[in-house]
Amino acid sequence: MTRRSFLVSATALATAPALAQRKIPLGLDAYSVRALRWKAFELIDFAARLKLDALQLAVPGDYESLEAGHLEQVRRRAEEAGLALDAAIGCITPTTRSWGKRTDRPEDNIAMGVRVAKAIGAKVLRCFVGGPADRPIAPHIEPTLKVLRAVKSRLTGEGIKLAIENHGDFLATELRRLIEEAGPEAVGCCLDTGNPVAVLEDPLETLEVLAPYVVTSHVRDSVVWEHPRGAAFQWVALGDGTIDFKEWTARFAALCPGVPMQLEIITGRPPQVLPFLEPDFWKTLPGRTGAELARFLKLVRAGRPFMGSMVIAGSAGMPPEYEAALRVQQRYDVERSVEYARRALGVGLRGQA
Repeated sequence: MTRRSFLVSATALATAPALAQRKIPLGLDAYSVRALRWKAFELIDFAARLKLDALQLAVPGDYESLEAGHLEQVRRRAEEAGLALDAAIGCITPTTRSWGKRTDRPEDNIAMGVRVAKAIGAKVLRCFVGGPADRPIAPHIEPTLKVLRAVKSRLTGEGIKLAIENHGDFLATELRRLIEEAGPEAVGCCLDTGNPVAVLEDPLETLEVLAPYVVTSHVRDSVVWEHPRGAAFQWVALGDGTIDFKEWTARFAALCPGVPMQLEIITGRPPQVLPFLEPDFWKTLPGRTGAELARFLKLVRAGRPFMGSMVIAGSAGMPPEYEAALRVQQRYDVERSVEYARRALGVGLRGQA
């Protein structure tokens, strides 16, 4: 794959946000480089080479072992690299499609995550309820609250906050109500900036609604544009999209001080259509007001498709050359997203890379 040069103009540097934004820690969700199949030590070394401040590791996939001795080595390696760690698990709601046919209990999955988070020195355990296929989310609220009530004392006792991601399942207002009912002393939000467009939200709106409860993040860019059926979107590297991240970052710095900007760069996926001009679409997404939709439409009408180079991941049987190109692309898109975050957005505690 041809490497495109990545240059930030003098104008972008001159208009970078105020120095106060340097107080935002800059990190990485390990999912961003999933095709490389690295484990914790390799991921820590990669983040250290990029001079990042934080790293989110998934339980159990990003670890060689969950034995206490290995987790202690991970904690020490991260401390030596100057990295604050987040822990992450997956679905916590047994009624959703995301849970699938698993036979374990969500409470046990959370307990495992809490144990790992404690061992590696993390204060946050990211999770999610469902995904786009689980909308409307209302039937899954009470089962989720049941799980959260069962683990609340464990979370508060260990000093770990469960961070529920807006995962293409929740509107921001729905997730905020869930957190408030579950108890913000134990439950917060992992704020994702790519998923809001799937529920017709401007990512800035999502930030404004959820800000009081945000404890970690997944930050990536999107292109959004008009489509005959409504709109379409595609996730891209930071700086390649149509989201105003200078404004978003300034608001994030003001509303969520000290919360890390964890880059979750997801490229290699095709555009997705949002057929909101078709009546059946609204069966999955009740609750949007006219004012909220108008805000999203403004974003759509100002957007355009991504016209750069991108390898799109295929199904099983994809040629090995494509697999190799995806590995290169993921690493390259992370590296230039880090560069953009520093140079154009003024984010990161450890200076310029």
